[in-house]
Amino acid sequence: MEASFWHNKWQRGEIAFHQSQANPMLVAHVDQLSLVQGNRVFLSLCGKTLDIAWLLARGFQVVGAELSEIAIKELFESLGVQPNITKVGALLHYSAENIDIYVGDIFELTAETLGAVDAIYDRAAIVALPAEIRTRYAAHLISITHAVRQLVITYEYDQSLVDGPPFSVSEAELKQHYGAAYTLAALETRAVEGGMKGKTTATETAWLLKAQD
Repeated sequence: MEASFWHNKWQRGEIAFHQSQANPMLVAHVDQLSLVQGNRVFLSLCGKTLDIAWLLARGFQVVGAELSEIAIKELFESLGVQPNITKVGALLHYSAENIDIYVGDIFELTAETLGAVDAIYDRAAIVALPAEIRTRYAAHLISITHAVRQLVITYEYDQSLVDGPPFSVSEAELKQHYGAAYTLAALETRAVEGGMKGKTTATETAWLLKAQD
């Protein structure tokens, strides 16, 4: 899956994956991240998710990474905030009070550029990536964040019946990617209303990932 796939999605407005409200699993389980006001939460492949406004409203700082500049322009418009835009290596840095978004290839984002974060919220990152990229992505995420606590939301369904994204990511695969660095605990599993793209049943699970002692 090339970057052009996502650029084209945003250019054509094909963003059915964009939710109209804060994710219920974030609302239900954010306390599991043990955050306090002012803590910095990293949202990878964030798009223009309303989860960002929800986190900001609760006193957290948000840092994100996103391939599409269209998405981030629309994000700041929705927040009613004028960003400061600078170039950091191969990335564009959109910033305002309590928010930093890096636009470009996430594999260009370094730990030094990202800075310290207190938690990761992955609503639609690992499930957005094809299998051949997920291993590299997980390793990169661990490297640049130093394995801080994560809230990860995954889907499971019969991948042979429906093309991703979002892709089906099983518990076994999640442990394969993160088990060496984290202890994984399933917080909640829900049936996806209407199934996956209306073609097959699917479940959605919220996972808490805590760094190994």
